[in-house]
Amino acid sequence: MTLKSSREIDAVFQSGRRYATQTMVALIAETPEGRGPSGRVAFMAGKKLGTAVLRNRSKRVLREAVRRVGGPWPGYDVVLIARPRTAAAPPAELDDALRVVAQRSGMTPS
Repeated sequence: MTLKSSREIDAVFQSGRRYATQTMVALIAETPEGRGPSGRVAFMAGKKLGTAVLRNRSKRVLREAVRRVGGPWPGYDVVLIARPRTAAAPPAELDDALRVVAQRSGMTPS
């Protein structure tokens, strides 16, 4: 499932923990009560990254990395923010970075 409303994304920015890697920044918060056990993910790429084509590619490769790693994670809201290296990074590097973030945050067992 995807986080869509700006209110929900703002809540993750306010209460979530931040984990940074060279290819992405992840903000992770537990899903609020009443939202059920399913996890939600949002993908962001700011205009500082470049053209719309580059921003869209960055979000697309992040979506694929989440699918490969096993997300969305039940009980957690995750906001992934692309960095300049995201679009050009090899898939294995993105997968490894996301696995490390998931383990450090406690979303997946170590």
